[in-house]
Amino acid sequence: MAVRRRRSGSGSGRAPDFDPDFGDRPLTAARQDIVIGRWQGVRDLLRATGENWPLRTHRLRLLANAAASSSVVETWRAAEPDTPDAAVLRAATEVVRVFNQAIAAGRGTEIDRARIDVAVMTCLSAADARPADPMPWVSLLTVARLYGDGVGRAELREWWEELRRRDPYNIEGHVQLLRYHSARWHGTHGRMYDFARDAAGAAPAGSPLPVLVQIARVEEYRYVAAAAGGRPVRGFDQHWHHELAVTEVRRTQERWLGGRPPGPVAPEEVGELNYLAHAACWAGLPDEAREAFALLDGRAARVPWAYTGDAAEQYTRWRDQVGAERRRG
Repeated sequence: MAVRRRRSGSGSGRAPDFDPDFGDRPLTAARQDIVIGRWQGVRDLLRATGENWPLRTHRLRLLANAAASSSVVETWRAAEPDTPDAAVLRAATEVVRVFNQAIAAGRGTEIDRARIDVAVMTCLSAADARPADPMPWVSLLTVARLYGDGVGRAELREWWEELRRRDPYNIEGHVQLLRYHSARWHGTHGRMYDFARDAAGAAPAGSPLPVLVQIARVEEYRYVAAAAGGRPVRGFDQHWHHELAVTEVRRTQERWLGGRPPGPVAPEEVGELNYLAHAACWAGLPDEAREAFALLDGRAARVPWAYTGDAAEQYTRWRDQVGAERRRG
């Protein structure tokens, strides 16, 4: 499959590219294999990915979403029952299926605990099959949210520590635990922000983890807006651009983008970079937004833009606006 060439720059004037794979062409090919019922391309992709944990986590998450509505992963397991990658993908796929069941049931409807237990056991079995892999622990932190009363502190801490032993700065695992601690699930806004800020503060220069603070701000907005049912929320108009929100966007930009080596952003960072671009726009920081859009080069994620309006309109309007401000300057 030919690789599309991208033009440099912020992409002003072009429609945003909502490719779910964020330009990861080998992943796109493997997901297309799933659609036609083939598992061999998935096996080869994961084998080639090796122990590049950020890329592997990104690919497994999207492969699981593609496989959830088919029997491809079960066919692979039957054909190669001793393949650890198949076990890891099966676990991630089971978690997606349970979440799909929860979505179909509707918010506030609890899923049968035994069904969640099956997904948990599948994840633990995958962890045994591939001990070095962080993904089964990411899957566990994801499915933990679906227990109506949450997961016991000791068990949750064990899952978290197992992930950190394998990949201490795994962005997807951090995002999943952040959501667990949110008011929408099993925590509070305060607990969520504490977790995000602690993780951001401990991250090395160039790590995307500081953007957890901006992800937390989106989670709070989503929760409050949903509770308001479309009505204005008194005292919430400064949510995106009060002094602390602005300071934290600048801090994320400095620690993440200021600490990373020059060059294109990898596909596994594109989703998080959309959060930073969104936050910079709403915080009124055109320089920071412009840098993020330039690195994205048109690659867009529907979340978080869709939470504040139509995703394509939001992305295009803000990108072109900050680009125009620079030209006027």
